[in-house]
Amino acid sequence: MTAAPYVLGSTKGDAIMGWNIDTSHSSIGFTVRHMVFAKVHGRFDKWTATLDMNDADITKSTVTIEVDVASVNTNEEKRDGHLKAADFFDVAAHPKLVFKSKRVEKSGEHLHLVGDLTIRGNTKEIVVEIEQTGSGKDPWGNARVAFSGKASLNRKDFGLNWNQLLEAGGVLVGEKVEIVIEIQAVKS
Repeated sequence: MTAAPYVLGSTKGDAIMGWNIDTSHSSIGFTVRHMVFAKVHGRFDKWTATLDMNDADITKSTVTIEVDVASVNTNEEKRDGHLKAADFFDVAAHPKLVFKSKRVEKSGEHLHLVGDLTIRGNTKEIVVEIEQTGSGKDPWGNARVAFSGKASLNRKDFGLNWNQLLEAGGVLVGEKVEIVIEIQAVKS
């Protein structure tokens, strides 16, 4: 990943701790149906985040993610150009995609990160299912934690309406988008 590491905040006097994202082991990706029967995979190569994690009560943690939409990468230059154009993300008018958490809900071992996602100036609440996939010390003695997140959204809710009818029936691009986030963080 080309994004540089960034420092996450910390708050003195309580259990909230700052974490640094290990961007070489973290990613933001997506899948969407293509021609009804196949899936196209993509990712965003440039993004920043802040994570304030409360070790004592994870429900008091916060996350903000800002994505440079022009960094969309589906391994197909022509498709990426179309995604950046007004038919989809309209990067010239809306260069950032932003997620801001509102709360973390915990039910047993299950975590749900509830927050506002803004794409193309349209803000909708989404729920990201979070799994803490592990934690421990790395070979250099640093505390690490890893999370996986999944969310589904309808792209039309965010003004991503372009499509093309297929001769055999159906549409070229599905409406449902699956988001997959993998985060590995080091305690600062």
